[in-house]
Amino acid sequence: MTSVDLGGFSIANDKPFALLAGPCQLESLDHARMLAEKIGAAADERGIPFVFKASYDKANRTSLSGKRGLGIEKGLEVLATIREEFGCPVVTDVHDVAQAQRAGEVVDILQIPAFLCRQTDLLLAAGETGKAINVKKGQFLAPWDMANVAEKIASTGNERIMLCERGTSFGYNALVSDFRGLPIMAETGYPVVFDATHSVQQPGGLGGSTGGKREYVPVLAAAAVAVGCAAVFMEVHEDPDNAPSDGPNMLRLADLPAVLDRLKALDAVTKG
Repeated sequence: MTSVDLGGFSIANDKPFALLAGPCQLESLDHARMLAEKIGAAADERGIPFVFKASYDKANRTSLSGKRGLGIEKGLEVLATIREEFGCPVVTDVHDVAQAQRAGEVVDILQIPAFLCRQTDLLLAAGETGKAINVKKGQFLAPWDMANVAEKIASTGNERIMLCERGTSFGYNALVSDFRGLPIMAETGYPVVFDATHSVQQPGGLGGSTGGKREYVPVLAAAAVAVGCAAVFMEVHEDPDNAPSDGPNMLRLADLPAVLDRLKALDAVTKG
């Protein structure tokens, strides 16, 4: 079974779960600092390993008018600052070969968006950085298909791979989570991550933007931890109704401590 070492802790299917959390997109350095401090404190109080997550560019917005973020240069500066000031690993999305190479100089984990999970050149470029790679399973893929995705990255000699479940397309504007997918993907030996916030999306459900049902985030996260996973991914915001993107899906910051308490208790039972 593969373990992804991030310096101060490791992520693996048989270890206590880690938390990958932060806002959907970077809004400012001060905002990132505030969330990193509060999310990090909630995780640290419960002994949960924490990775700060935020995107510098939301490149697959529903509408052309959707806000995309700070951009790669400013965004990576913010992530580097968070990493240095809070001593936590950071993860961000990359969308093409050049971004993988550039972001790989700054972040600890490169994240491959679900829509790009079969893009061979991107997977190879990410793998060649030597950084840990979190690959979101496409909404259109079966969980056993992720073995081929992992094989592409591993061909570079980099086996610091995590496979992430984030829901499967179910008709129009809906996703469902098939929890059989977690143990199926775990059969690869790589750590499995459950994305609890994108799994409640209603893609394009608001016409010009994506809708969602954030009230189901704690339910799905609990189900994933009960089944068994290496990490839980959550987008968290202090005021999601006024966030620039993915507001309907993001967990309210105020609700995070109670959710983490439940997940930690379930994880202890699941993993003995």
